[in-house]
Amino acid sequence: VQLVESGGGLVQPGGSLRLSCAASGFAFSSYAMSWYRQAPGKERELVASITSAGSSTNYADSVKGRFTISRDNAKNTVYLQMNSLKPEDTAVYYCKYRGYWGQGTQVTVSS
Repeated sequence: VQLVESGGGLVQPGGSLRLSCAASGFAFSSYAMSWYRQAPGKERELVASITSAGSSTNYADSVKGRFTISRDNAKNTVYLQMNSLKPEDTAVYYCKYRGYWGQGTQVTVSS
């Protein structure tokens, strides 16, 4: 199993980023996927999850209305569109499949 995140970076408050997680080594279209994040000094927290077919999604209250999780099963990729970013969104963002984690991608929201 391999999960490779990309798309992080430095963005100003109010800006947008789209994270991608390219998955391989398992039947991607058969499983739910999730995005987590971990800010410095804090525990890792669930940001969003999506069912195998993409028909149902869930979000942390802190990101509802600003973030959108989606997936492309033909490309074995899950996305996290992040809009109206806030400094408190600064964290390392991780893609997760069952017990497997990607290496993470840093998102920094700062002026």
